[in-house]
Amino acid sequence: MIEGRPAIRVTDPDDPRIAPYRAIRERDLVRGGKRFIAEGTSVLRVLAGQRRFAVESALILENRLAGVADIVATLPADVPVHVAAPDVMDAIAGFPMHRGVLAVGQRRADADTPPDPGTARDWRTVVALCGLSNHDNMGAIFRNAAALGADAVLMDAQSCDPLYRKAIRVSVGGVLTVPWHRFETADAMIDWLAAAGFALAGLSPAGATALEDWEPPARAALVLGTEGAGLPGPILKRTKTLRIAMADGFDSLNVATCAALVLHHVRVRRNGASGSRSA
Repeated sequence: MIEGRPAIRVTDPDDPRIAPYRAIRERDLVRGGKRFIAEGTSVLRVLAGQRRFAVESALILENRLAGVADIVATLPADVPVHVAAPDVMDAIAGFPMHRGVLAVGQRRADADTPPDPGTARDWRTVVALCGLSNHDNMGAIFRNAAALGADAVLMDAQSCDPLYRKAIRVSVGGVLTVPWHRFETADAMIDWLAAAGFALAGLSPAGATALEDWEPPARAALVLGTEGAGLPGPILKRTKTLRIAMADGFDSLNVATCAALVLHHVRVRRNGASGSRSA
């Protein structure tokens, strides 16, 4: 019993009530499905505290239940909470789940489509991703976006899925709180941003302007490419290119680190360092 809510004990890995959790590593509920998996206490806390994505159910390792009881108690009353012993949970998931805290969320249909123009009316800072293929980087960018006040993350169809389990975990739930939308192509995304009045800033080691010399405009879109290849030439030509100074002998930073530095620069230049809460 959890704050008046019964916990549903699962003893059979083939129990149909926990089918979405079965063989997580093989399926991982890839993009295009109706569900996603949230993993870990921190992510469950964010999932339970937001209302952008509906929560379908939770599956908790029996010896972890007391430690997350306060979070589980905040879930809507109609969300079933399943509890399992370690061997049963491992058999359900397909590998040892040392965190022992899982939940299923429901995808939003509008996340994989361009935003309605009215949605962006109050956005001032947007991160735009072109072909970002690494889930760790995707999750880290969302964590940075959440921590440093970006209003949204946009991406093209070639970018990986923010709702992949590892991306959500790396983002510490940022994927669930920062609005995001997807476009069919990078060009379509850039067209939309330009039409919406965003100044485009593209990151490149060969950027024409040093980051410290850049004064962020009222509405700015930080445009980032995939690790290694960076932004395609035609996209770079449509942006004001920025560079981050490096030590001699090194020419680039991880893309998520670049995003953090630029978002911090925007935040400080617009708001000033005073009054900002430290990370």
